[in-house]
Amino acid sequence: MKYNNSPRNSILPLIIAVSVIAGVLIGIKMPGQTSHPPLSIKPRTDKMSRILNYIEANYVDSVDRDEVVESVIPVMLHELDPHSVYIPAQELTAANEQLQGNFEGIGISFNMLTDTVLIISTIPGGPSEKVGVMAGDKIIYVEDSLIAGQGISDEEIMGMLKGPRGTEVNIKVLRKGVEELIPFTIIRDKIPIYSIDVAYMVNENIGFIKINRFSMTTYDEFIEAINELKAKGMEKLILDLRGNVGGVMDPSIKISDEFLPGGKLIVYTEGRAREREEYLSTENGAFLDGELVILIDEWSASASEIVAGAIQDNDRGTIIGRRSFGKGLVQEPIMFNDGSAMRLTVARYYTPTGRSIQKPYEDGYEDYVIELNERFIRGEHQNADSIHFDNIQKFETPGGNIVYGGGGIMPDVFVPVDTSGMTMYFARVRNSGLIYRYALSYTESNRQKLQEFQTVEAINRYLLKQPILVGFVQFARDNGVSPNREYLKESGDIINIQLRAYIARNILDNKGFYPIWQELDTTLKEAIEYLERN
Repeated sequence: MKYNNSPRNSILPLIIAVSVIAGVLIGIKMPGQTSHPPLSIKPRTDKMSRILNYIEANYVDSVDRDEVVESVIPVMLHELDPHSVYIPAQELTAANEQLQGNFEGIGISFNMLTDTVLIISTIPGGPSEKVGVMAGDKIIYVEDSLIAGQGISDEEIMGMLKGPRGTEVNIKVLRKGVEELIPFTIIRDKIPIYSIDVAYMVNENIGFIKINRFSMTTYDEFIEAINELKAKGMEKLILDLRGNVGGVMDPSIKISDEFLPGGKLIVYTEGRAREREEYLSTENGAFLDGELVILIDEWSASASEIVAGAIQDNDRGTIIGRRSFGKGLVQEPIMFNDGSAMRLTVARYYTPTGRSIQKPYEDGYEDYVIELNERFIRGEHQNADSIHFDNIQKFETPGGNIVYGGGGIMPDVFVPVDTSGMTMYFARVRNSGLIYRYALSYTESNRQKLQEFQTVEAINRYLLKQPILVGFVQFARDNGVSPNREYLKESGDIINIQLRAYIARNILDNKGFYPIWQELDTTLKEAIEYLERN
């Protein structure tokens, strides 16, 4: 096995109205794949109802029956499995936004710069861009409320700016070089949440696509990206599913189909009350012949594992990285008449060789969640020989390769976590957010110059000539982190690359970020070297 490493990008700009999905690792059959209507829960004379009736009638204090029910349902579902979840009515819209691939808001990315909302970018064609809001603007007022310098949280800011399509929000911004605050009235609209972070050519014939989630729009985004790269001469592809915790099943199946010849089994699902349902590839794949590498890690789950499993079991490509999460349960959404919903596990999915990659959960939710920590403790992130499955099962692909079930997708080429350059100084400046904050401050101070560059190559050449690291060391010192010569010697290059990547993203979005971050991404570099050797 080959060994490799990869520092992880941990701080990203917040996008307005993007909320955390209830019950992270999801493999959902969305409405349209199921015909179940909203459920109306009717009273039954069973133990649960009798207990609730007795509590309501006899408990020492007054009881809100609905509150008791709302608190009991999540506990009940947790007893079934880790991924069956209940979503209260007030949380359902936010929970569905990332699965649907859009939300309703004003269309900006922002971050907090010294307790002030700094607009990093406006979504092209979105409501804010249409009225003239620009990257670099600082939001001082929302309606009549002063938000600058008030210690307002990101969540509160998002709550003030998001809202139903067609409604208005009034803001006042401070723009560099303009003395007076500039007022804008923005009409909220549907804003896309892109599930593809970036698609670009890493060299003249290898393309790279990174998918961050699987939503209802992912497949269309993928087809657009792959056609764009093919037009640029792509012959080989690296599909990055690291950190992708899943989402909707359907786009993962369609994307797998684009790599496989007709009649190949992609995945099948089966449950106690659900008959076996098979998904086969069609004849019209968009990338049938080029060499394919898929990157995974311990946070690749559910729909990501469907893609990786389909490719591995059909001997279609090479899986590089670390063992995936191990989530092979399928949830079906059920709507209730009060606007709440339940996502109930109704089936398991199986890869083409017949393996379930679901890791055990019989010991309870807490043990299930901390299993990733246990992998780290026993050295799995550093050494492939430390990897073991609790219920290991061996399967053979048509090409004679051995694959494993019972706890995630095992990569064909193992890549350990990169710990090079991880000094105490680097840990302090990274964990305190100083690298990102300095990149943001540097961008704000040099925005006019930086905006002259239209490509990542141009902006990177310029930044390489600037004393960015020197400025950062002073910035860190001013914020309580004194430099250490030996630590800087070991970590300086990493910090410099991260600074350049963040600054480039502030100007060119992800197409500026990833090509520079690639200098640190040893997993990606291993994939490139692998494709170049073959």
